[in-house]
Amino acid sequence: MLSYRHLLIVVIIILSGIPLSSQEIEGTVVRAKIIGSDTVPVFKLSQVIVVGDRIFESRREERRHSRLVRNVKAAYPYAKLAGMKFEKYNQKLQEVESEAEKRHMMRQIEDELLEEFEDDLRSLTFSQGLILIKLIDRETQHTSYDVLKDFRGMFRAVFWQSLGRIFGYDLRTEYEPYGEDRMIEHIVILIEEGAI
Repeated sequence: MLSYRHLLIVVIIILSGIPLSSQEIEGTVVRAKIIGSDTVPVFKLSQVIVVGDRIFESRREERRHSRLVRNVKAAYPYAKLAGMKFEKYNQKLQEVESEAEKRHMMRQIEDELLEEFEDDLRSLTFSQGLILIKLIDRETQHTSYDVLKDFRGMFRAVFWQSLGRIFGYDLRTEYEPYGEDRMIEHIVILIEEGAI
């Protein structure tokens, strides 16, 4: 008869994945932690997002939320792409040493981006543009103004900021996921999880 101590050793061996005999033991191999006289299996679980059904106070609030979801869904792919391109171009620019070569490369990048995305970005609505500016800050950890200033210089950044202010945009807008942008953050998380 096995004592409690021997049984504990067998359980630890099984949990650690060491076979008891020459035949491999089938099942799931997990880590275990000994707490006092107990052996507790340790599992690493992936993140779980729990979202309840949203209850709207009025039909108007429901329409506003639907419009926000539609606008975020339209702007988010461009912000995600901006984040990836920002990383890619930032790495390329760090490899270049001369300022003249950097300016030339930036002009090429700007032309490439305009050719690829200008028509799509022009088709965004005003609200989608505002959301895009915030989401670019979310994806790059830099405001749109800072991205412009870093890549195209202070003069261009000031020019586009001034032009944007005339039309109601502020390129210095920062993303506040736990403040005024919490609904946008909630929608982005749902998009990333494939829930909407």
